[in-house]
Amino acid sequence: MQPVKRKILLNPGPATTTDSVKFAQVVPDICPREEEFGKVMKDVTERITKFAGDPEKYTTVLFGGSGTAAVEAIISSAVGKGKLFIINNGAYGKRMCEIAEVYGLEMEEFKSPSDQPVNMEKLEAAIDRSAGEITHLAVVHCETSTGLLNDIKAIGQVCRQRRTKLIVDAMSSFGAVPVDMKEMNISFLAASSNKNLQGMAGAAFVIAENTALVELNSIKPRNYYLSLFDQYSFFMESGQMRFTPPVQTIYALEQAIKELEDEGISNRYKRYSGMWEKLISGLEELGLTHQVSKENHSRIVTAIIEPECPAYSFQEMHAFFRKKDITVYPGKTGEENTFRIANIGDLNEKDIENFLILLKSYFRVIGCQS
Repeated sequence: MQPVKRKILLNPGPATTTDSVKFAQVVPDICPREEEFGKVMKDVTERITKFAGDPEKYTTVLFGGSGTAAVEAIISSAVGKGKLFIINNGAYGKRMCEIAEVYGLEMEEFKSPSDQPVNMEKLEAAIDRSAGEITHLAVVHCETSTGLLNDIKAIGQVCRQRRTKLIVDAMSSFGAVPVDMKEMNISFLAASSNKNLQGMAGAAFVIAENTALVELNSIKPRNYYLSLFDQYSFFMESGQMRFTPPVQTIYALEQAIKELEDEGISNRYKRYSGMWEKLISGLEELGLTHQVSKENHSRIVTAIIEPECPAYSFQEMHAFFRKKDITVYPGKTGEENTFRIANIGDLNEKDIENFLILLKSYFRVIGCQS
């Protein structure tokens, strides 16, 4: 096949993919209920699980949908009669609160600054003074709106001491930032096929402790399509998803997993970190700053403070880069005027260097150079 025109996606997912991942979607048509495709899904789920835990103790449950589908599946399925405690330090922590509200769950929100690490003393104090039994605590690992990396191991220890199940939205960390579910005391983890796995968008998944999945059978389902226990048990019994899976997306995911296994998670994170260091250095040369300090940064996506320049317009800058086959992304938090740059996917330091050269040139043309 001819190579596909390469575009540089600096948005925080879906990410730039390899041609081999793209071409993996071009396969003979198959009914997804065939045993052959069931084996593909089984292989994919087992290999995903190995990235985060022991397949004898943890299981990956696939869904067709965006990453939010996996988060909603956990929140709507896992919390029974107890209270859900949610750490909100960004747009995606806020989203978990909104999901909990839709389902009418007993929920307590712990607000924390979106550009600062969670104050563990305040967190523990808030949990301990809370009325009612907190059975689950939910947090975002890498807050995509700012790039903040939450200390999941420390939060997991807080949960362990209180026998609270930990729910982690690892959408923007999984596949790059190393995760050990046992060490971090994570009961449920949500992620998706795109972003750091470098697959195509359309498949979401939950990795969960086997014991925690079995316990869900005692909770009356609040959701039909996203019922985590029903999806898990149906696959265990039949080797199939309950509803039509995104076939081509899963073939691409199978190839993306192979490429991650070949590169290794630690090496992928090292590659991402190298691009991030080059990005931050270039931004500093341009007089631009970012929301989250280096010591608390994920090194995956960066919220950059927009320049105070009358001629600056994000939409016009976005259009400029689109003509160069580069995609930049708007800010999310609303606390400060920002735009975001993600250094994930099938990219390298040369791509970041070219972006910075163009950014400098663009700022010079519009008179925004410091």
